[in-house]
Amino acid sequence: MREFREPSLADRREMAAKARQAALDKARAKSASNASGLAERQAARRAVSEARDVRATERKAAKLAAAERAEAARKLEQAERAAAAEAAKKAEAAAALEAAARAAAAKIESKAARDARYAARKLRKR
Repeated sequence: MREFREPSLADRREMAAKARQAALDKARAKSASNASGLAERQAARRAVSEARDVRATERKAAKLAAAERAEAARKLEQAERAAAAEAAKKAEAAAALEAAARAAAAKIESKAARDARYAARKLRKR
């Protein structure tokens, strides 16, 4: 029986180089056979990527337009609220003025009634 011989460093390096070369040759052979389909696949991927970019741009534009519409609606609503608040203030001021006028008129009426009573009493005493 032969004695087992451990490979030397040079032998191991040579075997590793042969293995690398074999793997490289196998990869080259594989890529050469797929070269015709590679261009088609790359074109298909490029088309899909461009379509995805277009859709993303459209979504971004739609989102921006929706945000602008929402901002315009918010500003319009805020202006309407401000106008309603101003109208409410004016109505409240007018109501307060009317109430003050009624109170003044009632005071004048009560004073006139009181004066009429006093005058009637004086007439009775004479």
